[in-house]
Amino acid sequence: MSSSEALAAPNQKIRVAIIAASQRYVGGQSVQAELLRHCWRGDPEISASLIPIDPVFPNWLRWAERIPFVRTIVREPLYILEVWRGLADADIAHIFSASYWSFLLAPAPALWVARLRGRKALIHYHSGEARDHLQKFASARHILREVDALVVPSQYLVDVFHEFSLNPEAIANVVDLQRFTFQDRRPLRPHLVCTRGFSPYYCVDVVVRAFAEVKKIYPEAQLDLVGGGRLESEIRALVKSLQLRDVRFVGVMPYSEIYRAYEQADIFINASRLDNMPVSVLEAFAAGTPVVTTAPECMPYLVEHGRTGLLSPVGDPTALAQNVVALLREPELASRLARNAHDECRKFQWSALRDQWADLYKRLLAGRSDRPAALHRTAR
Repeated sequence: MSSSEALAAPNQKIRVAIIAASQRYVGGQSVQAELLRHCWRGDPEISASLIPIDPVFPNWLRWAERIPFVRTIVREPLYILEVWRGLADADIAHIFSASYWSFLLAPAPALWVARLRGRKALIHYHSGEARDHLQKFASARHILREVDALVVPSQYLVDVFHEFSLNPEAIANVVDLQRFTFQDRRPLRPHLVCTRGFSPYYCVDVVVRAFAEVKKIYPEAQLDLVGGGRLESEIRALVKSLQLRDVRFVGVMPYSEIYRAYEQADIFINASRLDNMPVSVLEAFAAGTPVVTTAPECMPYLVEHGRTGLLSPVGDPTALAQNVVALLREPELASRLARNAHDECRKFQWSALRDQWADLYKRLLAGRSDRPAALHRTAR
């Protein structure tokens, strides 16, 4: 059935193939893809399926999954084949995108297959590295200008894309408010939680150093580090060198369990130096866990200092610790921030976002996006 035929049939659902990382990978994009798929279940107008960018290898190729470079070479044809098959019964390819080489390995081939299949395609770009990516990869700029629709989850990325004469549409990330229970923390305990992976961008070492400062004032303080990554051994070594007690390495938690991390703690702490619209901050908002975070360029778009959280300079553990101490000394401030942040979550619940996605899908099938493909200004 063609796109025009799909629109002509009043009882025919729009079939969307979401192309993204599966739940085998714990991360913001896989969480958002699964939430979208879940939210469309039972919808009268839209049906959604997932095409994973990380297809499971057949048994006779499982050995290749243990070898990084070989794994990529083997996976690519399997992935392209899965996209080809998955788009056979789809009207729209909804393609999640990161940056750099992963952009060329996953979104670009999916867009190419969608073109061959005659399907409409949108790229849903999430990376906080967008500016550097677009500066270094002219091919990415070309691809993003040719796609049927370009969507980003934050006004921050809209502003970044404008620098390159690209005009995306902003549709925020989804947070499942039913999965998180708002708690008013009284009394407020010095029990901190960080749910960021051990990545250079998330600077968990700054979190640990800030916790060391808090520990000097509140000896009973605790810190839960929820996540994993290649820098974990370095973070463990830092904790040991600082002779810190009460730091708990929880490990990676699946999205179905992550609410427990926020329920058990009283303050969310983050020290990222590069970000976009971190799902972890939205989760803290939903759970009523007061947010203390550094302020990379994106963060003031999401966290308003003194209203929905407290911001501090990137890379400054002392300032981060001072904001934690400020909440512990002023529990009414912490309570007010948490309530305001929870109210902010209404912008990110499915009822507020569903029609934005449905309208975009309908516009694509009608052959219009209601936006120019690019801004009329000189590209950087």
